[in-house]
Amino acid sequence: MSDIFNEANMRHILQKYVFSGETLVTGIHAVSHETEIRGVFGKCTCTENSLIPDEDGSVIVLNKKKYSAYDIYIGITEQSLVIADCEQCSYLYEFEDGSDADAVDVQNVSSEIFLTDIGTCYALADIRSCEIKKGWMGSVKCSLTMRNGSHFKLMFPKLGGLGGGMPHHAEYRDRIIERLSGSAQI
Repeated sequence: MSDIFNEANMRHILQKYVFSGETLVTGIHAVSHETEIRGVFGKCTCTENSLIPDEDGSVIVLNKKKYSAYDIYIGITEQSLVIADCEQCSYLYEFEDGSDADAVDVQNVSSEIFLTDIGTCYALADIRSCEIKKGWMGSVKCSLTMRNGSHFKLMFPKLGGLGGGMPHHAEYRDRIIERLSGSAQI
């Protein structure tokens, strides 16, 4: 059995991205078919792998994209949506000058932020739209758009892999779908 389909491994990876003071309530294995993450960062400088604080730095608009299918974990805390790659993968990073960005969207950088960590945790209140559709062979397709313009096209499989490494997959999948569609509170 692959480590991807292991509930303990999934919890360990998701927990790294949970906002301080929150607890992971539920999580599943899923597949991302399209990822477009947007972030606006101020008072920083971009290095090869991260954004570092710089009082004299500029405002940087980061677009982090991937347009191929890859394995992810998706989890829910009391107030947040957490998305993490199951395995290391590559993204297309595009940087723009954000000097004309709306000041409300700018997140000032106070400590180093690794590019790989950007777009992993969102407040559930920041979900602008969520479209849920039935997929092939019992899967569920989910299209999420966040308030900041980030967008995800996800697929939640019916089963959590073979071998029994994710025994709560069906139950947790239903809870995540209910929460994302706004019909239930955790």
